[in-house]
Amino acid sequence: MDTISFIYVTYISAAPGKVFKALTDPKMTKKYWQHENVSDWKPGSRWEHRDTGKDRSLDLVGKVIEYAPPRRIVLSWASPEDEAREDKYSRVALDIEPYHGVTRLTVTHVGLKPGSEMLKGIMEGWPMVLSSLKSLMETGHALPVLWDRAA
Repeated sequence: MDTISFIYVTYISAAPGKVFKALTDPKMTKKYWQHENVSDWKPGSRWEHRDTGKDRSLDLVGKVIEYAPPRRIVLSWASPEDEAREDKYSRVALDIEPYHGVTRLTVTHVGLKPGSEMLKGIMEGWPMVLSSLKSLMETGHALPVLWDRAA
């Protein structure tokens, strides 16, 4: 089966190191994503994406494939119920680079199955999350929650 790739580029008026930290520090991700990205960030280590609500539900899992501060993070990505099924994983690369006095953040999410709930979530979610990150970095305030936690 063919897979789909999703690529999103944004420009943020903040230093690359600050953007990198915002992607990996659970205290920062909580502010703009309402989730904590939890890992020791060593290649091969487990990565978890936990809701910051009362139940602290585990929404995504994967492994750290590459971790190169402050310029690149690569993760495998799956729903917790698919954790044991390698064929259900996709892969996301977060590339952070200086660009004319700002930071260019490129998210490349590959291996998405056409018509899947994961693809739908990725196509809707990444633009909202990255817009909220950009707002937080530039104004000190994240966007209000734009996604339905129950969805």
